[in-house]
Amino acid sequence: MIKPSSQDILNNFTEKMNAFEIQISGDNIGLSVSGGGDSIALLYLTKEWACKNDKKIFVATVDHGLRKESLNEAQTVKDICRSLGIECTILNWTDWDKSGNLQDAARSARNRLIGNWANSLGLDAVATGHTADDQAETFLLRLARGSGARSLSGMAVENNIYVRPLLKISRQTTVAACGEGGVEFWSDPHNDDLRFARVRTRKNVLPNLEENLGPGITDALVRSADLLRDDADALDSFAREYFAQTDPLNLSVNELERLPRAIRSRVLRLAIYKAGAPSGSLSAEHINGAEALISDWHGQKELSLPGDVKLLRNSGRITLSTQ
Repeated sequence: MIKPSSQDILNNFTEKMNAFEIQISGDNIGLSVSGGGDSIALLYLTKEWACKNDKKIFVATVDHGLRKESLNEAQTVKDICRSLGIECTILNWTDWDKSGNLQDAARSARNRLIGNWANSLGLDAVATGHTADDQAETFLLRLARGSGARSLSGMAVENNIYVRPLLKISRQTTVAACGEGGVEFWSDPHNDDLRFARVRTRKNVLPNLEENLGPGITDALVRSADLLRDDADALDSFAREYFAQTDPLNLSVNELERLPRAIRSRVLRLAIYKAGAPSGSLSAEHINGAEALISDWHGQKELSLPGDVKLLRNSGRITLSTQ
């Protein structure tokens, strides 16, 4: 078994996994393991926790097929799992689009493949090896895009079937834990490729912030993400409460005007999705256009949105329809 570099990592991990007990109500838990230091530490720590809690582990590893070595690396993960008595499935990504953002495409494909695999096994939860460093990098990348509170809140410790028990633990700690335990892992060369924005953030931006603003930047960014998640959860709750009391396809302008903009924009988003816009299709530009029908009204024409949803302000009402 792995020997953590400090008792803190084991205590933190055990506490977090026990907190997931309501979600991990069955006998099985899934792990997404890439073969890097973070996910290999997750594998060994989960093995130790599962033995104490009568849980059975299933592992999936994704062969993205982006390098000739990737299949061998996936097979190595499977061999490690076999040595631990754990079933491991290699999932292959074959339909990727080389013209787009490679890391985003790989992430989307991985989530889809892991989700389908988990559903096929009826798993209650799938744990991933995301660390505090991943959270800080995500925060900075989204900040650079001008994101709002929900996006800046980063990754949740629990999100649908996914749980992230290492999210408060640094990458340095997981790597050190593997080293002290004599556990081998591999590093994806893409993680050192400065063509990718996340790699530049990891290699250049965060070290530069540490050098110029002092140590502890990663922890500070993670705290900010946590605080913003609390704020976003509260605003979402207020918006849903208001939305539940309205006709979602026929909204009063006067009532919307009295709402704070942060809540009003969320109500409009809920209404547009209720009207038929595809999930995840709305951009900030879409919401700003809808918001302008209330806060910057000067006789605009009907607003066209994804899913053929139409917004129209007429006689003090915002009406939503589809063609």
